[in-house]
Amino acid sequence: MNPNYNADGLIPAIIQDANTKQVLMMAWMNAESLARTQALGETVFWSRSRQEFWHKGATSGNTQKIVDLWLDCDGDTLLITVEPAGPACHTGAVSCFFTPIRASAEDQLTNSTD
Repeated sequence: MNPNYNADGLIPAIIQDANTKQVLMMAWMNAESLARTQALGETVFWSRSRQEFWHKGATSGNTQKIVDLWLDCDGDTLLITVEPAGPACHTGAVSCFFTPIRASAEDQLTNSTD
């Protein structure tokens, strides 16, 4: 199956730590950044704001070595498992996903006033 890029020629790429299984980040790729990722063996994304390729960690040293690339059942999302050389988030956090927007179901039951 080939990637199914959106109207802008992009596909979301979910980056996951191959060892811990933690989701690290989501970024966009186009056909060229995916080809560069496969050739380099490290993640290369497409920056929508800067309109340029972004080799993750090229400046910071926090590269992401590719372990596996997966395409979802619809072909419209990539899952890339990596061995990270450092934090994924620009804030310095291991993962970009550290802000909860809703309490867990268990917390809701515990804190319920009904």
